[in-house]
Amino acid sequence: MNVLDGTGWSLQSLTAGPWIYAAVTTSILLDVFLPVLPSGILVVTAATAASATAAGALGTAGTTGITGTAGAAGAEAAAYAPALLPLLVCAATASMLGDLAAYHLARRGGTRFGHAVARSRRLTAAQERLGETLARGGGLLVVLARFAPAGRSVVSLGAGATGRRLRDFLPYSALAAVVWATYGVGLGWLGGRWLGATWLGACVPVLALFLAGSLAAYVIRRPAAAPAPAS
Repeated sequence: MNVLDGTGWSLQSLTAGPWIYAAVTTSILLDVFLPVLPSGILVVTAATAASATAAGALGTAGTTGITGTAGAAGAEAAAYAPALLPLLVCAATASMLGDLAAYHLARRGGTRFGHAVARSRRLTAAQERLGETLARGGGLLVVLARFAPAGRSVVSLGAGATGRRLRDFLPYSALAAVVWATYGVGLGWLGGRWLGATWLGACVPVLALFLAGSLAAYVIRRPAAAPAPAS
């Protein structure tokens, strides 16, 4: 059902049209440099609307013979709503391309990049918390850091600044992009199927996204276990 939740705007109306793919792509491309951008929220919200609209269109299409107007409205809404698979492809591709852009920028920036990071208290603090752990944990932490606040920025920019080889960084960046995009779109799909295209249906998956980020940050920041004493 298309619920406005008292705002005058439904999720379908806010995400209808092909512009949503450009908005998702641009937001994800840029949030590696501006971690405050709500790219994850945008992905989840669009996926919620896509899931609920698709389900509603199927339901109304089945009753077109009785309520032809409702069936036509459902089909029209589905035609302009984002689709889950293109949304997933856009999110994963933009995430990987953003990582690569940050990697190359930091690799070429050298000392100037270091000074720029030093002026950002958030990135500096994140580097201090994550740097040692990322070096200790290797490539799989690239995937985990994708969910942590500013983790993507620290990993991508840090990999370039420290001169890590692209062939060592790229596979894990691609894996992180696919896992993160699948998780976000999957949450939106579940929210839309469970609660419908309502603001509550989007807020619950967004909360789950933030919880995953908090858990990832906790795991990354946790101190390594002290080595066992030699016997």
